[in-house]
Amino acid sequence: MLTLLKNAHVFAPEDLGTKDILIANGVIEAIDDQLDVQGVEVEIIDCEGMRLIPGFIDGHVHITGGGGEGGFHTRTPEMPLSGATRCGVTTICGLCGTDGVTRSQENLLAKAYALENEGLTAYMYVGSYEVPTPTITGSIRSDIMLIDKCIGAGEIAVSDHRSSQPNYDLYRDIVAQVRVGGMLAGKAGIVNFHMGDGERGLEPLRQIANETEIPYTNMLPTHTNRNEHLFNEAVQYVKDGGYIDLTSCVSPELGSKHAVKPSNAIRRLIDEGCDMSHVLMSSDGYGSVPLFDDHGNNIGVGIGDQSSLMTEFRDAVETEGCDFSTALSILTKNVADLFRFKNKGEIAVGKDADFMTINDRFELQKLWAKGRLMVDKGEPIVFGTFQKH
Repeated sequence: MLTLLKNAHVFAPEDLGTKDILIANGVIEAIDDQLDVQGVEVEIIDCEGMRLIPGFIDGHVHITGGGGEGGFHTRTPEMPLSGATRCGVTTICGLCGTDGVTRSQENLLAKAYALENEGLTAYMYVGSYEVPTPTITGSIRSDIMLIDKCIGAGEIAVSDHRSSQPNYDLYRDIVAQVRVGGMLAGKAGIVNFHMGDGERGLEPLRQIANETEIPYTNMLPTHTNRNEHLFNEAVQYVKDGGYIDLTSCVSPELGSKHAVKPSNAIRRLIDEGCDMSHVLMSSDGYGSVPLFDDHGNNIGVGIGDQSSLMTEFRDAVETEGCDFSTALSILTKNVADLFRFKNKGEIAVGKDADFMTINDRFELQKLWAKGRLMVDKGEPIVFGTFQKH
């Protein structure tokens, strides 16, 4: 059956005005001011009064759970299918963090396949905080080349007391392996770097960019809004040509008292004249959000919530006065472009039918993933295999 969306205000992410959109076989077949389909069965959905926007691409999610810094009981649970869809997410990149022992790479790959079978588009990074980092085939380069879901390595910890404290040469070797593996496999080849609170900050990444032939496009530091000092470094890093990833759940309102609120970070990056196509935002969903005292001792733990993506998108527009399309691109087109997800991130003919409708209060109304309606009237209607609903 064809699906025809009528009278939607489309942000692709650029503002296209009011359009009709025709979906067939999970793909956008046509976009026009008025579409009329005759002679075939078609489901017509009136979207008048709604904004139609691309589904979010969440590039940093602990789909098999994360954490454990507070002991075994603080290991967070796996992400259920509706945990993503209820937050507007249609494409996901899973990874491991601190725990590279009980969170295996094989389990991560299996979970990515499971989410794909249940309706999302899912990828993975191989590795964890530690260096040398765990792999499936025995090498990072081989994992990227031989495993279709693997797009890079991460999250590799930098400037953090939980890292394995590797020297510069080891960081450089990981980026080199990922770059060549990506080239040979026709993938982006991204190293997702977890940025901690350490004084070294982004220096190892700047050194790689300045002392080798490897471009900035192969390195993506995340959590760059975790404190004021790191954020100021990140601003200059973007000005120098780098790419950064803000973390939506790292915010003073959510317990990270030293963090720069992501929506305010977006505003400040715009005001600094940064190339906003180099700015991404992810959730760190289902990872632990550990709280440490001044001596590095764990004093509490929370869990990353993907709903913070929509919250920070809304606040960037409504509170910080950012352009709607610019803020939306940070969650959609910018991610697709850097990660080379050619059918994602935009509402255009030939792209996957991954999009959602939101009202003027930025509340999710409907969500489609590859043309399948997953959320209706703000509530999930498709669930994971073993979810209770």
